Amino acid sequence: MDNFSRRNALKAGGVLGAAGAAAVIVPATPWTWSPAGSVPGTGSGADPRGVWDNEADPVVASLIDRGEVPRVNELLKHWTKNGQALPAGLPNDLRDFIEYARQMPSWADQGKLATAVEFNQKRGTYLGVLYGFASGMMSTVIPKEARAVYYSKGGADMKDRITKTAKLGYDIGSLNAYQPDGEMVITCVKTRLAHAAVRHLLPQSPHWTGSAPEDIPISQADIMVTWHSLPTTVMRNLKKWNVQIPAAESEGFLHSWQLAAHLLGVKDEYIPASWDQADSQAKQVLDPILAPTPEGIKLADILLGLGMNLDLTLLSRPILGALTRFMLGDQVAEWLRIPREPVWTPLLETAWGPYVAVREGLLDVGVPEEAYWLFDEFLRQFVLFYTSELRMPINIEIPVINNPNYK
Repeated sequence: MDNFSRRNALKAGGVLGAAGAAAVIVPATPWTWSPAGSVPGTGSGADPRGVWDNEADPVVASLIDRGEVPRVNELLKHWTKNGQALPAGLPNDLRDFIEYARQMPSWADQGKLATAVEFNQKRGTYLGVLYGFASGMMSTVIPKEARAVYYSKGGADMKDRITKTAKLGYDIGSLNAYQPDGEMVITCVKTRLAHAAVRHLLPQSPHWTGSAPEDIPISQADIMVTWHSLPTTVMRNLKKWNVQIPAAESEGFLHSWQLAAHLLGVKDEYIPASWDQADSQAKQVLDPILAPTPEGIKLADILLGLGMNLDLTLLSRPILGALTRFMLGDQVAEWLRIPREPVWTPLLETAWGPYVAVREGLLDVGVPEEAYWLFDEFLRQFVLFYTSELRMPINIEIPVINNPNYK
C-alpha cells in the first residue's frame, strides 16, 4: 500500500467506494492463506489487509461526528455482563448494532468452552506471564500496532491502556467468560467499538499519517496479527516448554479465542479452524512483519518502566527486561534496546525448563529450591497484580481524540 494507497484510489476513482478501492490495491506480498482452513471452511479469499469493519465503522463514525460519544460512554459505563440488557437512551443505530454484534455465532460450542475453563485453570500462571511478556511486549514490535497505539488516545496513558488490554485475557480465562454472568462478550463488543473509533480518528492525525504506510488502521489482517500474538504465541511457547496439553483442552482453548475473534468483528473466513491452520496463517501475517519502530521502542521503554511503580520488589525493570528477552528472543530484545541482564537472563535460560518440568510433574529434582520458589513467587505476584488491578471497574470507552501529546 506504500505506492498506491486506498486514499489515492478514492481520489482517482471519484465515486469509487471502499470495496472498489480495496479491490485495486496490489499488496507487496500476495495473500495466500486459504479460507478452506477457516472455521466455516469457505470464503471469498479477499486479502484481509484491504478489509475493515463495514458494520461498526459507519455507526461509530456517525456517533463521533454527531457529538454523541460522551453520552454513549456514560450510558455504557455500567453495561458489563453478557446477559445484561442495554441501557435506555442509546441512539437507535448504535443499539441495533450492539444487539447484533453481541450474538454468539451458530458454531459456538458450549462443550468446548467448558473444556477451555479446565485448560485455563491448569495453566493460569503460565497464561498470565505469557499474555504479559510474550504477547504484551510483542505488540511493540508489530509496526502497525505500535504506531496505532502510540498516536491514538491509548498512547497517552499506557498503564490504563495495558490494563484494559489485560482485561481481555482476564475475561477470556474466567470461569464464566461467555456465560450470561460473564464479561467476555461485552469486552469484545466494546473493544470493537473502540477500534472503529480509532479507524475514524487516526487518519486525522498528521503524526500517524506521516509514519504509517496504510491509510486506515486496524484492518482485518491487523486484528488477526494481534490475535496470533495472543493464543498462537501462547501455544507455541507451551509446546516449546514441552507442556503436555490434552487434545480436548487445546481445542477448547482455541475455540474460546475463535469466538473472541468473531466478536471483535473478524470475518469468519479469516479465523483459523485448527492450531495447524493458525500456525500457518501466523507464518504469513505475524512472523515476517515483526520489526522495530521508533514508536515501538518508546512504548517498550514505557512498559518496562511500569514495574517500577509497583509495590512488588520482584517486578523491577531488570527482571521485566530479562523475561522479555527470554520469551521473545535476543533479536526482539536488541530491537527494543533491552540489555542482557547478568543475573536474571542466565537464571531464566538455565532454570526455566526444569522449573516447568517440576510444575508439570515430570521432574522431581534438578531445580534449586530457592530458584523454584523465586520463579513461582514472581509468577504468583505478577498474576496477583493484574488480577487485583482487574478487580477494580475497568471501562472500555469509545475515544473521541487521538493522543493529545501529538496534536
